[in-house]
Amino acid sequence: MVFTTIHVCCITRVHVCLTVPVVILRKSGKGGNLKREQYVCTACGFNMVGYFVDKCPFCGASKEEFITSEECSARFTVKGFSVNEKVTRLSSVPPLGLEHSAYRVETNNKIYWIDCPSSFDNTLKPMDVIIFTHHHFLGASNQYREHFSSEVRIHKLDSSHKICHAFTFDGTFEENFTLDGIEAFHIDGHTPGFTFYIFEKTLFICDYLFLKGGKMLYNPFGPVKETREGGRKLKSIIRKRKIDFVCGYNYAEDFANWNEKFDNLCN
Repeated sequence: MVFTTIHVCCITRVHVCLTVPVVILRKSGKGGNLKREQYVCTACGFNMVGYFVDKCPFCGASKEEFITSEECSARFTVKGFSVNEKVTRLSSVPPLGLEHSAYRVETNNKIYWIDCPSSFDNTLKPMDVIIFTHHHFLGASNQYREHFSSEVRIHKLDSSHKICHAFTFDGTFEENFTLDGIEAFHIDGHTPGFTFYIFEKTLFICDYLFLKGGKMLYNPFGPVKETREGGRKLKSIIRKRKIDFVCGYNYAEDFANWNEKFDNLCN
């Protein structure tokens, strides 16, 4: 396994019209020290680091939906909900826009987060490493990285997307790997670098698959053919594994119930 280091802080590559950011350092409540202006879209939770635009680069919501990172930290708390003794679901309370969950994984060696909450909350337990399923849920990872001196890693194919350019990644990966018992599997599809994870008996699939009305659907935002092919890869891998829990972007479910829906989707 090889990690290549990249540092991406140039916001001029974001393909939108930017205002000049005000560079300051301040601290408030659960918020962190801000060296650059940072805004959060309340429609989707996307963090805009160092720039202010007329429309959200992720969901297209108007600037009237934006709040400062400080205000976000004051209004939204990140709370943990136990999945099992080693996995905790992290969610914003109240829900923040298109709320997504991140997950804290406690290995024998280090504390990992899989994906990142949109709101920064410095009362959370420190984490050593933040790893991503894909680039849509970067959240406030830049602030958590700085505050807790954490490492941030993502698949190389997703790291080059324009919405990533204001974020810093300490490492990128290109191949499947195992680290402190967390197994990473790149399946492409929803995004070019989409990666799911397995830790012991828990599967982390983020939003590759939606649960809606008692049924399961593939994420429609991405190439259909590649997403379905990624689903077949997922199926072939988990078929050989003993899994008890599945952690999605807005749910944590017993594997038996989840897999029944996945079987129906695949057939």
